[in-house]
Amino acid sequence: TSSTRGEDTQDPGIQHRKRKGPLAPAALGSAKMAAAKPTPTDSLSFCLAQLTAAAGEGLGGGKDTATNETPLGRALLALRTRHVKAAGGIERFRARGGLRPLLALLRRAAAAGPALSQAGSGSTPSSVESAASSGPAPSPGPAPSAASSSPTPSPPARLRKTLDLALSILANCCTEGACRAEVRRLGGILPLVTILQCVKTDSIQNRTARALGNLAMEPESCGDIHSAGAVPLLVESLTACQDSQCLQSVVRALRNLADSPQHRLALAQQGAVRPLAELLATASDPALTLALVRALLELSRGCSRACAEQLSLGGGLGPLVSLASDSKRAVREATILTLANLCAQGLVRPALGNAGGVEVLLGELRRRRSLNGTSQASQQPLVRAVCLLCREAINRARLRDAGGLELLMGLLRDPRASAWHPRVVAALVGFLYDTGALGRLQALGLVPLLAGQLCGEPGDEEEEGREAASWDFPEERTPERAEAGSFRSLRSWLISEGYASPPGDPASSSLSPTSPRTPRTPRLPSGRSPTTATEEPWGREGPALLLLSRFSQAPNPSGVLVTGPALCGLLAYVTGSPGPPSPRALRILARLTCNPACLEAFVCSYGAALLRAWLVFGVAPDDWPTLRARPARRGEMLLQNLTVQAESPFGVGALTHLLLSGSPEDRVACALTLPFICRKPSLWRRLLLDQGGLRLLLSALTRPAPHPLFLFFAADSLSCLQGLVSPSGVSPALLPAVPLDLDPPSPCLYEPLLGPAPTPAPDLHFLLDSGLRLPAHRAASATASPFFRALLAGSFAEAQMDLVPLRGLSPSAAWPVLHHLHGCRGCGAALGPVPPPGQPLLGSEAEEALEAAGRFLLPGLEEELEEAVGRIHLGPQGGPESVGEVFRLGRPRLAAHCARWTLGPGQCPRKRALALVGLVEAAGEEAGPLTEALLAVVMGVELGGKGPSLDS
Repeated sequence: TSSTRGEDTQDPGIQHRKRKGPLAPAALGSAKMAAAKPTPTDSLSFCLAQLTAAAGEGLGGGKDTATNETPLGRALLALRTRHVKAAGGIERFRARGGLRPLLALLRRAAAAGPALSQAGSGSTPSSVESAASSGPAPSPGPAPSAASSSPTPSPPARLRKTLDLALSILANCCTEGACRAEVRRLGGILPLVTILQCVKTDSIQNRTARALGNLAMEPESCGDIHSAGAVPLLVESLTACQDSQCLQSVVRALRNLADSPQHRLALAQQGAVRPLAELLATASDPALTLALVRALLELSRGCSRACAEQLSLGGGLGPLVSLASDSKRAVREATILTLANLCAQGLVRPALGNAGGVEVLLGELRRRRSLNGTSQASQQPLVRAVCLLCREAINRARLRDAGGLELLMGLLRDPRASAWHPRVVAALVGFLYDTGALGRLQALGLVPLLAGQLCGEPGDEEEEGREAASWDFPEERTPERAEAGSFRSLRSWLISEGYASPPGDPASSSLSPTSPRTPRTPRLPSGRSPTTATEEPWGREGPALLLLSRFSQAPNPSGVLVTGPALCGLLAYVTGSPGPPSPRALRILARLTCNPACLEAFVCSYGAALLRAWLVFGVAPDDWPTLRARPARRGEMLLQNLTVQAESPFGVGALTHLLLSGSPEDRVACALTLPFICRKPSLWRRLLLDQGGLRLLLSALTRPAPHPLFLFFAADSLSCLQGLVSPSGVSPALLPAVPLDLDPPSPCLYEPLLGPAPTPAPDLHFLLDSGLRLPAHRAASATASPFFRALLAGSFAEAQMDLVPLRGLSPSAAWPVLHHLHGCRGCGAALGPVPPPGQPLLGSEAEEALEAAGRFLLPGLEEELEEAVGRIHLGPQGGPESVGEVFRLGRPRLAAHCARWTLGPGQCPRKRALALVGLVEAAGEEAGPLTEALLAVVMGVELGGKGPSLDS
C-alpha cells in the first residue's frame, strides 16, 4: 500500500510582471540592448563571491544606488534564475563550494528571525509570492529589479526577500542527491528548522518546507529533521497557513518524513494526521487535494491506532470515501489504498463502514479482479481490507448486502489467489452465527473448499497486532502475545467473543474433554465463560474447522458435509497433519456419524467404507494402489456410531428402501456398505442374501468403478461378509497367511523305469515330437484313463506298436503325465512344468500339461496340476499380482483358489484389494466364473456343490 514519497520539486523562479499594451519602439530598443549587454551576474564566480562576502558581512550588504538593489540580491536572483536552473548548474554550484556560504547566510537569517517575522507581517512582493512550491520550474527570463516597479524596500523587507531567494536556491539544490548529503554534512537542517519556527511568512514557510521535504528524501536527513523538532512546526503551519502552495509544500514535507514505521508513528503521535484530514474536508484546490491524499496514504501505511483515531476525529473518512470516485486516477487510487490501510485498525472500521467504505472497497476489488492483466499484488491490500471488514457485525451486513460473499467465494475458487485463501477463510468465521450468510455460503459451495483448505500449504502471514481484532466488543481486550500473526490475532478475537477458550481458563479447567459421541458446540458470544473444555490447537486450519463444525451442527448436514470431497478433506487432515490433529475434526466426524439424517448419505457416498479404509487400514484414495501407510485414528468408534444408526428402526427402514428402491448406483453402494455397519444376522442375511444385495455387489465388480477405491471397498466388504457368515474368534486382520498345501511328497513309482536296469523292464515307449523316448508299462498306462485304454488295448494301431507317438506334448508337460500313468500321486512331478511366481502362466508348460491332462482324460492329474499351480503362485512366495495370472487359466478349481486367497481371513487388506483388481482384469467381460467363485468362498461352500447362487 505504499506510494512514492514524491518527486523532487524546484522553485519556478520569479516571473516578469506583464505590462499592459505594447512596448514603445525606443523602450523596445533599449530592452534589446540591455539584454545583449553582459552583466557581472552572468558570471557564477561573481555571484559566489557576493554570496561569500555576504555570508561574512551580514544579510544586508551595501546598496547599489544605481539599481536600488544590493549586490547580494542581484547575485541571488541570478543564481536562482540562471545558474542553478541551467543544465548541470546545481552540480557546478555544489562543486564550486556554493552550499557553505549559502547555509552560512541562512544561519544569519535564522539569528535575525524575530525581525524578519515582524517584517513578514506586511505584504509579500508578488514576484516572490508567485513562486510555485512544486513541479518543474519554467525557463526563467531576466527579472527586472525591484526598484523598477516598487518603492525602495525597507531593510527588514529586503532581508526577507534575501532569505526568500536563498531558501529557493537551497530547495532547488536539494533536488540532487549529492547536494542533500552535503547540506546534511554541513549542518544545514537546524537553521531551516529555526527559520520555520521564527519566520511566519507564507513564502518563507513555503520554501523552508520545500527544502525540508527535499532533504527528507534521504533516510539520514529524514531522521535529523525529526530529531530537530520540525514536525510540530510543520503541523502548526498546516493550521496557520492559508496559501495553497505553501500548504502543498508542508504536506509534501510531512509525507516525505513518513519514510519508516517509526517515523510514521512519530508523526501520528505529534498530531500530523488530524489537520491533514481537516484540510481534506475543506480543500478546494485539486493540487492540494492530491497532495493531501498522497500524504494520508503514506502516513496510513501499517496504520497505527493514533493515525486511525486522528483521521476519524478530523472528519476524514467521509471525504476519503467521496474522493474514491474522483475523476483523477491518482486521487482515486491513493484514496482507496488509504481506506484499505485504515481497515487494519478495528476502532475505525465501524465508522468507515457507516461512511460507505465497505461498498467502495468491494467495488474496487471487484473491478480489479475483472480486469485482464491485473496483478495479484494490486489486489492484495484490498483483499486484506475486505477480510478485516468481516470482523464487525455492521460491516458484515453491509458486505453481505453488497455481494461480498460471492466475491470472497470467488477468491477461494481462484487458484491464483491461493496465498490469500487462509485469510479469506478466517474472515468467513465472522459469519459463524449468521444463518442467512451461512446458507448462502453453503449454496455457493463453501464446504468442499473448506475441506480442501485443511491440508493446504501455509501461505505467507502478514503480522497483525491486537488492534486488528473485532471492535464489536472493545472493552474485552486480550493481552497481546509475543507472537501475533493474523491467525493468532483471529484466535484472540474468537476468545474475546466467546467462540474459544483462553489458555488456563479456570472456568474450563475442571471440565473433561468432549466425547466424540456427544460433541459440544460453541455458544453465541456473550462475554462470559467460554464453552470449550480445554485449549485446543489453533493452527492455520482452525478457521476452516470452526466453520465446518458450525455446518455439522445443522439438523441435516448430509448434503454438504457427507460428500466425497468434504470427507476426504477431513480424513486427510486427521491422518496427514504434521502434528496432533485438532480434536474438533474428530468431533465433526463423530457428530455426523451420530446423526440419523446422515446415514443414507454415508451409505451412498461410500463414506462408511472410506472411514474404514482411511482410519482403520490407513489407505487413502491418493495412496491407492501404492502401499504408503497412514496412521489409524479411531475409525472403529465412528463405524460403531453408524452401526447404531443402521440397526435402529429408522436405519433398517432407510437401508431397506435404499436397497430395493434406490438408483442402481445407490443400491450397489448400499450392498457394499452393509457388511461394515450391520452386525445383526437377521438384518444382513435379509438384505444381502434374501433381497439380493450380494448379487448386486458381485455383478458390479466388472462394471466401471463408481469410486476410486471401489475395488478396495468391495474386497474388504466381501471379506467382512465372509467373516459374518463364518465367524471366528480372532480378528481377521491378525491371522497369518497359511499356504495352501505343505504335505511332504509321496514316493515316486515311475522313477525305477528310468534307471539302466529297470525292474520290471518297460514294454512300451512313448515318442515325443522332440524325439525323446519315454519308457512305460502298457498295462499301467491302459488302466490309468479311458483314453489310454482305448489307445493301447483297443482296436487302434497303437495297440500293436511298441513305440507310440504322443503329439503336441513337450518333455516338461509329458513328465507329470507319465508319472500319473504309473500311479504317482503327490511325488512332486506336477510341480515341474509350473513356472515360478512373476512369470506368466498362459502359454507356459503348466498350461500345456493341464490341457494334456484334460485331453487324456486324467482328472486326477488335472487336480494335482492345479494344486501345484496354487501352491507355487498362491502360496507364501506368491503375491496379489499372481492371482490374476492363475485366474486366466480359466479353471474353476483355480478360480476358487484365487477367491480363497483374495478373501482369506489372514490376508492383508491392500493385497486383498490388489488381488481383486487382478481378478477383475483377468475376468474381463466374462464375469460369471469370477462371481461364482467369490460367492462360493463368501458363503463357505465348495464350488460346484450345493449352496446359494446368484439366481437364488
